[in-house]
Amino acid sequence: MKNGRARVLVVVKRTFYEREVLEGKSALTKKLLKDGDPVVRKMLGTHRSHVATFEEVMRVLKKLGASTFVRKSRRGTPIPSSFDLVITVGGDGTLLSASHQIGADVPLLGVNSAPDSSVGFFCAASKDGAEDAIGLALRGKLAGQTLQRMRVTRNGKTLSNRVLNEALFCHPSPAATSRYILRVLGHDGDHDEEEQRSSGIWMGPAAGSTAALRSAGGKVLPLRSSKIQYVVREPYRPRGQHFRLQRGLVRPGGRIEVRSKMRAARLFLDGHETFFEVGLGDLLVLENAAEPLHVLGMTRHTP
Repeated sequence: MKNGRARVLVVVKRTFYEREVLEGKSALTKKLLKDGDPVVRKMLGTHRSHVATFEEVMRVLKKLGASTFVRKSRRGTPIPSSFDLVITVGGDGTLLSASHQIGADVPLLGVNSAPDSSVGFFCAASKDGAEDAIGLALRGKLAGQTLQRMRVTRNGKTLSNRVLNEALFCHPSPAATSRYILRVLGHDGDHDEEEQRSSGIWMGPAAGSTAALRSAGGKVLPLRSSKIQYVVREPYRPRGQHFRLQRGLVRPGGRIEVRSKMRAARLFLDGHETFFEVGLGDLLVLENAAEPLHVLGMTRHTP
């Protein structure tokens, strides 16, 4: 580690209980908790599990002599490359949020703070395994995965070089039909094009193939894969017709192009929080990014 002492940034999730109750923003949530309503019954336990995990991570880092910095999870604030390690305390959502601020030269370690209620596919450990995972990571002994990310542009302007899970292009209303022209270009120059109507299109690199893409009927890819996958969501096919481009894989060097036929559409990147407006005639291009992400402790997911 630099100067013999590790510089570690801990990115911490803000729990629903923290936002709704401790910060005093929701009288309704407080009332539901007081009444023991089943819709919030697990909220306090999940929060306590999260706090206990965060305290364990901080205890371990202090014990190991790391120079530790803490910040709440949020998008839009770059993480400097001067850190030796970034640890996220939360679930996959917290790790995904942090991944958009990290370049290829800073390893990322996820600790799932509430495994009973939180998805932690990208996470290396929970509270009980945090000490071993962090210790190995700081000694450079924790194996990881180098994950392909996806670049997304709109009309030639880069929206993100760091999409890890998926992109969703669709109408802003889930009840409305999405209209667009889908074009798939191969690495060898071949291409196919189709005008479609559906509920939208999922597109993403291998790391996201076990999530929404899989649920929509896509293929689970090895984490080491550099292919990009697309899956059309609920295609509208008049009787006797079918889509040629309902789902497929694009090899490195190829790309996916989507031309909007809607006056108002949206492109969501790695979840619901980050999205961009897409207008009539706008062109989206999705392809492999040049900057991968190094996530520690994911070898157990390798097929």
